[in-house]
Amino acid sequence: MLLELARWLAHDIHGFNVFNYITLRAVLATLTALTISFVVGPWLIRKLTQYKVGQSVRDDGPQTHLIKAGTPTMGGALILVSIAASTLLWADLTNRYLWVVLITTLGFGIIGLVDDWRKVVHRNPKGLSAKEKYFWQSAIGFGVAIYLSQTATIPAETTLYIPFFKHMVFPLSALVFVVLTYLVVVGSSNAVNLTDGLDGLAIMPTVLIASAFAIFSYVTGHLFFSKYLGIPYVPGAGELTVFCAAMAGAGLGFLWFNAYPAEVFMGDVGALALGAALGIVAVIVRQEIVLFIMGGVFVVETLSVAVQVSYFRYTKNKYGEGKRIFLMAPLHHHYEQKGWKETQVVVRFWIITMMLVLIGLASLKIR
Repeated sequence: MLLELARWLAHDIHGFNVFNYITLRAVLATLTALTISFVVGPWLIRKLTQYKVGQSVRDDGPQTHLIKAGTPTMGGALILVSIAASTLLWADLTNRYLWVVLITTLGFGIIGLVDDWRKVVHRNPKGLSAKEKYFWQSAIGFGVAIYLSQTATIPAETTLYIPFFKHMVFPLSALVFVVLTYLVVVGSSNAVNLTDGLDGLAIMPTVLIASAFAIFSYVTGHLFFSKYLGIPYVPGAGELTVFCAAMAGAGLGFLWFNAYPAEVFMGDVGALALGAALGIVAVIVRQEIVLFIMGGVFVVETLSVAVQVSYFRYTKNKYGEGKRIFLMAPLHHHYEQKGWKETQVVVRFWIITMMLVLIGLASLKIR
C-alpha cells in the first residue's frame, strides 16, 4: 500500500524513489512488525487473560509445566497480524509469490486457530483430531503446490538444487514437484508445532531462519547476484525479502512476551503458520534442502517423536509392553527429564540453530 503511494508521489518528488529498494522496505517491514507487536501485545494479553483463554497442559508432560496452566495462549495471532500488516504496507502487492506465501501462512494459521479454540473452549489438550488437521493442511499444501507447478514459467522454478554443489541440479516433473512442495510445507508446519513446547524455543529459531531466507530471497530475485553466486534466478522472488523481514520482526516482538517466564504462548495458530511460511518460502527460492539444514532443531524434534512412537508400538506388539528410547518426546522434554533447566534447553537449542543457519548461509558461496 505505502509502496504504491510512494511510487505515485515519486512522479513529483524523486526522493520517494528510494522506496523501490527492497532492502529499505525490508528494514521498514521489520520495524513496523516490531512496533505492532509492542503496541498490540500487552492489549492482546490482557484480553486473552480477561476471557480466560488459557493454556491446557498435558497430564503426561513434565510436572514442572503444570504451573504453566492458565497462561494465555493463541498469542500467535499477534505474530500473524504483525506479519500481514507489515507485508501489506511495504511489499509490492502485484507480486504473485507474495500472495502465495501470505495465503499459505494465514491458511495454516486458521487451522491452528480452530485447533486452539477447541482446546480453550472444550478444555481438551488434543484440540482438532489428527485426521481433521492433516486434511486441511493437505488441502492447502497440495493447493499451493499445484498452483506453483502450473504457473511456473522457467525451469529454475521446478528444479531441485543441491547446496554446496554447483552442478548438482535435478529437474523435477510436475508430479514430483507437487509432492515435494507438499511435504516441505506440511512437514515444516508440523515440525515447528512439535518444537513449540518451551518458552521461546520455537520462535527464536524461526526468526533466525526467516532472517537467513530474507537474504536468500533477495539474491534469488536479483539477476546479477544469483548469477555470481551460482544459485537459481527466480524473477519476483526478491519481494519475499520483505515478507521474511516482517516475519523476523514479528517473531522478535513476540519473543519479548514469550521469553521465560512466558506471558503468552503462540499456540497452534502461530506455530503451524510460521512453519508453513518457512516451508513455502524455501520452495519458492528453491532452497528446500537448506531449510532442512537450518531447521535442524525442528527436524530432530520431529524425528524424536516419530522414533519414540514407532519404537513404543513395535515393542508393545512384540513383547506386550511398550518401551521408549527417550525419557520423553519431543526431544526438549527428554533433556528436561535428564535435569536440564528449561532455559538451558532453550538457549542451547538457539545456539545450535545459529550454527546451522550459518552453515546454510555458507552454501551461498561454497559451491
